[in-house]
Amino acid sequence: MDRTSARTDAWVWSVRLFATRSAASTACKGGHVHVNGKRAKPATPVTVGDRIEATTPGGPRVLVVRRVIAKRVGAAVAAECFTDHSPSPPPKEERLALPRRERGMGRPTKRERRQMDRFRGR
Repeated sequence: MDRTSARTDAWVWSVRLFATRSAASTACKGGHVHVNGKRAKPATPVTVGDRIEATTPGGPRVLVVRRVIAKRVGAAVAAECFTDHSPSPPPKEERLALPRRERGMGRPTKRERRQMDRFRGR
């Protein structure tokens, strides 16, 4: 039985954008989830055809609702409930690579820490 609407936090959790319902609710309260371009509270209703924009731990996601569910389901079923319009992640080469200290070098000296801070722009 398909529903006509569901809570935003329940839907984004059900389709596996967030690991827990509480994380989905917190994201909604923090303004990281938008429904049809408007900030969504956790109880904002989601219906078929709505556009969901969410900032998730895996990066920004843009989804269009194809089916409304309120309970968590298997990954294959969850993937059928939305159409993904998310931007593709940048290639690995374009990601900013922070300099790393060699393993076993110990803590940085005060001079090295200042150089790292200067490099990072702090």
